[in-house]
Amino acid sequence: MKALICQEPGQLALIDRPDPVRGPGEVIVRIRHVGVCGTDFHILTGKHPFLDYPRVMGHELSGTIEDAGEDSDLSPGDPVYIVPYLACGNCQACRIGLTNACRTIRVLGVHTDGGMAERIAVPRGNVVPTGGLPLAQAAMIEFLAIGAHGVKRGGIAPDDRVLVTGAGPIGLGAAIFAKARGAHVTVMDIRADRLDFAAAALGADAVLTANAGAEDEAMRRTGGDGFDVVIDATGAAVPIERGFGFLAHGARYVLLSVVRQDIRFSDPEFHKREATLLASRNAQADDFAEVVRLMQAGAVPVQALNTHRGPLAEGAALLPDWARPEAGVIKAILDV
Repeated sequence: MKALICQEPGQLALIDRPDPVRGPGEVIVRIRHVGVCGTDFHILTGKHPFLDYPRVMGHELSGTIEDAGEDSDLSPGDPVYIVPYLACGNCQACRIGLTNACRTIRVLGVHTDGGMAERIAVPRGNVVPTGGLPLAQAAMIEFLAIGAHGVKRGGIAPDDRVLVTGAGPIGLGAAIFAKARGAHVTVMDIRADRLDFAAAALGADAVLTANAGAEDEAMRRTGGDGFDVVIDATGAAVPIERGFGFLAHGARYVLLSVVRQDIRFSDPEFHKREATLLASRNAQADDFAEVVRLMQAGAVPVQALNTHRGPLAEGAALLPDWARPEAGVIKAILDV
């Protein structure tokens, strides 16, 4: 079969490799579409901290069942999406239901080879029927589920004033699901084109440019209160630290971003607000189900989100081009 492999930072190649063999409890999925994530771009540029090369990337996956075994509830040809988090099922986190935070989690395309290939073998429990969604749309479920999980972690309720910092795909997903809960959503970013997209395509209630005057403008708009929930999706330490300054008293601060550096904040200010700091990692089964439900209802602007598309065979040339900010990628998809 064909697979797109990152041999080392900056070096992609389309290679031939053996077809996967179905192991006990596994199914073979014929991959049809792969969403390209910021994680993939970090792998390509050598910025991912938890990765060994060479690596077949790809964790936003949809396809059809090719081989599920004789006793399976799935049949060849069934359309499915893949939950890419391979949890051990035995550690303390798994025992309390936090499979998304499994102590020995392996993520397809990161810790083990992923789905930028014609076929993949995965545990049956990680394969979910698409519920009638087109397969190209189903390849976007995973990144949206990360935003939905962050919204759930923040306990967002109707009429909450929510600030999403970082208008990349994950932040835009969080904005979608915060809006779906009835919140008043402001999106903040340094890029005007992303803010225009958030307003025009997602219906963000307001946008805020992340310039030197952003804090003053935010306080002006909220009557000096700040935001009930701040969700960071910037992926950088400095704006994460800056986000504490937008919190209202009693606010929740959700970190979708994860960075290698230590994060510092003013303890007196944090305590004065009796704020809550929340990590949000990956997503859980109910988050995936929520995404599917809202996609089925037409509440997710999937066509607008999928800005770029091309064949896997051209991926070695397409991915470096899509990684450029000026390419204007929101969500790119490789067709297999």
